[in-house]
Amino acid sequence: MAPLTSIRTKGNDIEIINQLLLPHEIEWIPIHTVEEAHSAIKTMKIRGAPAIASLAALSIASHMAIQLEEPRAGELSFLSSPSALQEYLQPKIDFLFTARPTAVNLGAAMKRLTKVLEDGKKANKWAVNVAKDVVLEGREISNEDVGRNKEMSKNGAEWLIEEISRRGGETEPLNVLTVCNTGYGTALGLITHLHETGKLKTAYYTQSAPYHQVSPYIVGSRLTSMELQSLAIPSVMICDTMVGSLFTRHPIHAVAVGADRIAKNGDTANKVGTYQAAVLAARHGIPFLVVAPIATVDLDTSDGSAIHIEERPAIEARCVRGAVFPIDKDKPTQATVMYTPPEIDGVYNPSFDVTPADLITAIVTEKGVATKRVGQKMFDLSHFG
Repeated sequence: MAPLTSIRTKGNDIEIINQLLLPHEIEWIPIHTVEEAHSAIKTMKIRGAPAIASLAALSIASHMAIQLEEPRAGELSFLSSPSALQEYLQPKIDFLFTARPTAVNLGAAMKRLTKVLEDGKKANKWAVNVAKDVVLEGREISNEDVGRNKEMSKNGAEWLIEEISRRGGETEPLNVLTVCNTGYGTALGLITHLHETGKLKTAYYTQSAPYHQVSPYIVGSRLTSMELQSLAIPSVMICDTMVGSLFTRHPIHAVAVGADRIAKNGDTANKVGTYQAAVLAARHGIPFLVVAPIATVDLDTSDGSAIHIEERPAIEARCVRGAVFPIDKDKPTQATVMYTPPEIDGVYNPSFDVTPADLITAIVTEKGVATKRVGQKMFDLSHFG
């Protein structure tokens, strides 16, 4: 079975798979407007840093393309000049960025669209031509994802095998743990490449709570499990609190995670629970790999202390959602259940945590693998600028 896809398009039409209903129900949601794209990203109907950047860019491209196809497009006031076009479109671009501010890919995508507007204004282009450039750039942002994912997967898998060999270990078959859900790209892509090349024994994955996405919300047990199953990859789910036990009782050759933002020094923001996995990996001498596109590297952020950490609503940590058991395979009924007292005093529910660079062995991108210089605790990622 082919890997799951988050987004599908046909002309100006955009649909996303509603990840809140997986794995028991597959529902494709049409995205007609920028506002609907913002809502889908914010409510996590779609997630994963590259995917939300793609949806945001596509929503701007689709909106602009539809406007250009209007019979009276030449009479639209915002197409009277490049400045008028930017005044019209920039608020929509800025609005999309507010949906998930920790994810640097989203910000990078919106900056690219803004640059198209600014370049068109500086060059004094016809507004219609600038609008067409915006459409092309928005679609290109989305198209870049597939090839980039394959390169990252290959780079990471090959580097890991070499690293394990350098350490004197057996290079196959390998057991790899991942945290959160990354889709075919980044960390799960690395695991898939190992599997496809006969180098993988078992993929272990955490539930990734509290925004766990097996509830509305357990990414690992709800999404990663479904993807690994669809790819026929041998896999084992563990609870987030079982990472230390796993490392003690089973041979784990690497931990591979994705990233929502990587600071200039290598500090990395990813799904909450990543930091504790990194601490335990360091304790057990297990290579810890961050796999992410270059667009995730934020050279304007010097270190992790400057990364904004999104706080999710408390209710998301207090409820689980899934199919009512026993499951009716023909027509599963989904329900949300609260497992805490109706009123509790406080809930700490960050969506991300930051793993310090000194706990990270390597940062894998589509352009290559970055490691730290001998004796250094930080990465030098300035060459990714």
